[in-house]
Amino acid sequence: MIQYIKNIWAGLSSTFIGMRITWKHLFVKKVTIQYPDERFKLPEKARNRLYLEMSRCNGCNSCAIACPVNCITVETIRVSPDDPHQEVHYNGKDRKLWVSRYDIDFAKCCYCGLCTAVCPSEAIQHTTEYEYSVYNRESLLYKFQTLTPEQVKEKERLLAEFRAIEKVCHPEGDAKPAEKKVVDKKTE
Repeated sequence: MIQYIKNIWAGLSSTFIGMRITWKHLFVKKVTIQYPDERFKLPEKARNRLYLEMSRCNGCNSCAIACPVNCITVETIRVSPDDPHQEVHYNGKDRKLWVSRYDIDFAKCCYCGLCTAVCPSEAIQHTTEYEYSVYNRESLLYKFQTLTPEQVKEKERLLAEFRAIEKVCHPEGDAKPAEKKVVDKKTE
């Protein structure tokens, strides 16, 4: 009989404890948001989707080297001095490389922020956009290059012509200079 009363008391006390918590939160401001209509304000340094500003990208490849999961692919073409479309970089210096391909595979990206930290021109940045679900993985491959395939072929042709002219004009330029032997004076 005593065990029966203890069981009843335990059931009633746990019910009252639960109801006390319910009543305490019943009259407090709600913290739940209605997601599609309302959104939390993200922190300023949140690491979400990457965005590349191609006009600032100098093709240095440091972002692809720093990426731990190899989700960034960068291909460049050296600028030919004969290129009629010479361009000045955002910092006022002449552009040395054309970026012919810049891809980010967001299916692989771990949003670590290493690519943004090593970019010398701050061309790649995290955005506040975090909703980009898709139904197939191919849609997560983002291509940021601005050159068309025809423009890439034209740039490669101009560079090949320039190198051919340089080889004809300066045939000795291909030969490497003799390496100087460094002598350590302490060991002599």
